[in-house]
Amino acid sequence: MNHDDLRDWSKRAADWTQDYHATLRSRPVRAQTLPGATRAALPAAAPESPEPMEAIWADFERLIPPAMTHWQHPRFFAYFPANAAPASMLASQLANAIAAQGMLWQTAPAATELEQAMVGWLRAALGLPDRFGGTIHDSATTATLSAVLTMRERALDWAGVQQGLSEAPRLRLYASAETHSSVDKAARIAGIGQENLVKVPTDSTLSMKPGALAGAIAADRAAGYLPIGVVICAGGTSVGAFDRAADVVAVAKAAGLPTHVDAAWAGSAMICPEFRDLWAGVEGADSIVFNPHKWLGAQFDCSVQFIAEPRHQIRTLGLRPTYLETPGQDEIVNFNEWTVPLGRSFRALKLWFLLRAQGLEDLRGRIRNHVAWSRALCERLRAMPGVEIVTEPSLSLFSFALAEGDAATEALLARINDDGRVYLTQTRHRGRYAIRVQVGSFDCTEADVMTVAEVVQELRA
Repeated sequence: MNHDDLRDWSKRAADWTQDYHATLRSRPVRAQTLPGATRAALPAAAPESPEPMEAIWADFERLIPPAMTHWQHPRFFAYFPANAAPASMLASQLANAIAAQGMLWQTAPAATELEQAMVGWLRAALGLPDRFGGTIHDSATTATLSAVLTMRERALDWAGVQQGLSEAPRLRLYASAETHSSVDKAARIAGIGQENLVKVPTDSTLSMKPGALAGAIAADRAAGYLPIGVVICAGGTSVGAFDRAADVVAVAKAAGLPTHVDAAWAGSAMICPEFRDLWAGVEGADSIVFNPHKWLGAQFDCSVQFIAEPRHQIRTLGLRPTYLETPGQDEIVNFNEWTVPLGRSFRALKLWFLLRAQGLEDLRGRIRNHVAWSRALCERLRAMPGVEIVTEPSLSLFSFALAEGDAATEALLARINDDGRVYLTQTRHRGRYAIRVQVGSFDCTEADVMTVAEVVQELRA
């Protein structure tokens, strides 16, 4: 394929994309395939000679879409969304065409400076103070790992990056059990260890108990351990739990510990001022992550980390060998020094296109609708005999179960997802198996949301 061929096939791909999105409602949301089926349909080895694009395209249409779970489906209510607004998709195409590697300012000046601007736009949109800088990662997992590594090095006075951890004291990191598993992964990768991720008890609202946090920190210090930081939950993946950020930050500051806020899903909702009480006090944190690729419509991957004092993270993660220097520009921003990978794609472009093409007021309206429709759906399910609400709506997320018990609830979920009209996933809350409903698909309508109630009513027997 040459660039002339690319032009022609790109036009065909654009037409296919339009047809694909126009027909999503007619497709089952979750892939209706068996493990190994797609792989079995593929040749065992790559071809030795070029194959015609017509054959490649035909195989794509035959094999790939039928074996995909359709994340852009308007009745995708599982996990959290990974939305892709059209403007964001267009920007991603342009970024792919430019194909820059934005590791340094000089390798992609516009990408670096647009990233700085987009962090500023989003900081203002979420109501955060100007003291926060930030960067764009691939995912919240990487952002949280970056924050935890920085916590570790601040506690060790950067001895870890130079000498390793073999002579270090036992490190302790604090979070509640409502935080995402990416916090557990960060503790493992950072050399802290799963056993040293202290899961602080929560109260009846699923918020971390500040007194229990303070007690755990004091007890660990008395035992000779080294506390390094606290991760605050702002919209947990399981049922949408929120820690009281102001209280947790106050305890952490009194103990001299930095804080990182995981708002990967819920952070997008903070473009709506009426929801900001849920993370009140977040301005006192040292680091905050949220994913525009979840609820704002930026095509995956696109995760923003706001950082109060970037110098700590740069000192932890930055390396500048001679071949990565920019002569005459010692203090220039090179975003590879803010995160784990050296290589960086041009993620800021899709935010720029998205925010300009949609506007904040349109995005606010979508989020407000999702919250309102989720609450209305919750009430419809609550009114059904034999259906119990397990957790009340947190923004647009709630969970329910059948009164008959876990086995019946699990069987219902299997019937729902095999049916294909909607896609839901499960969680376990206080020992009870429950079905999660999370409304957030970019193009869903109220009718799409209420389809959940229709499906449950039809299939629960």
